[in-house]
Amino acid sequence: MTSPVQTLRVALSERSYDIEIGSGNLPHVAEFVQQRGSPRQVVVVTDKNVEHPHAAAVVQAFEEKQIKVQLVVVDAGESQKSMANVQQLLEKLLTLGADRHTFLVAVGGGVIGDLAGFLAAIYARGIPFVQVPTTLLAHVDSSVGGKVGVNLSQAKNMVGAFWQPRGVLIDTSVLETLPDREYRSGLAEVVKYGVILDADFFRYLEQHVAEINAREPAALQHIIYRSCELKAEVVSQDEREETGLRAVLNYGHTFAHPFESLTGYQNLLHGEAVSMGMVCASRLAARLGRIPDSMTQQQHNLLTALHLPVEPPQLDIDRVLEVMTHDKKAQHGRLRFVLPTRLGHVELVSDINPDDVRAVLAP
Repeated sequence: MTSPVQTLRVALSERSYDIEIGSGNLPHVAEFVQQRGSPRQVVVVTDKNVEHPHAAAVVQAFEEKQIKVQLVVVDAGESQKSMANVQQLLEKLLTLGADRHTFLVAVGGGVIGDLAGFLAAIYARGIPFVQVPTTLLAHVDSSVGGKVGVNLSQAKNMVGAFWQPRGVLIDTSVLETLPDREYRSGLAEVVKYGVILDADFFRYLEQHVAEINAREPAALQHIIYRSCELKAEVVSQDEREETGLRAVLNYGHTFAHPFESLTGYQNLLHGEAVSMGMVCASRLAARLGRIPDSMTQQQHNLLTALHLPVEPPQLDIDRVLEVMTHDKKAQHGRLRFVLPTRLGHVELVSDINPDDVRAVLAP
């Protein structure tokens, strides 16, 4: 059953594009792509977890329109975002005869969107792509904004580009098949938007925990739309992180990325690491006298109510600090963090004393 489609515009002059949010609209993906170009060929990139039913449905939609379509399936997981895998996939695209009239369609979570988007950015010096995210985290965060890339062994997303999609098609009904842990992971990024940009949205989340936990369609549609709307506003003003505004979207991530990399991208989902990272960042802000402890407790309570982890993993703190110095927000090895000043507002703060970070991470 389909529901009314809501459309958001990401305003980036000639790179502007629409985010279409609905339920049951996945079968219309071919029309969505045709409205944004005239593809001679479509290459659908997905992973083994999403191949059936979602990627298969996308392939069928193009076949029904007599559009030549190829399916490329990779293993699932963060480990796929590697330069070695990129090399193999570029060779695969060449074998398939992909050219500048080929559309890449990313069907999957954040890993697939980042990987396929990076391929689109560098193959033939740039080919068009469309995001069809299938996880909540990808719906509300990674599919919007044009950040694409892969990981180095010690630094997440250190190799990449800004390459905007031609459009983003979100079908909320795909979340019915999403495992509970993956769903929770996406909720961390939803909470992030409330903390950094919209106190009223944060309060909405607090007041609708039961509906969100139950994946009620109306609540889902609202939190996805508002999250995308907030991100689109930021991206429209600072597409390439040149003014510092877009950096606010990385709240919690300076902690989260070391948590992920030092556990080998195996033990933590991205949103789980972000949940822990937000609490750590808030504790750091409180330690520096920027916010009261009660604001950290508010975040702790909401994340816990949404069944997300809030305590960081037990890691070597020196290793965590070392990885942090490789963070893209670091300057000349000096630590910078996105820290709250009040609910709904954060700032990028430089020259944080490593001892304060140690204190926050100490058991």
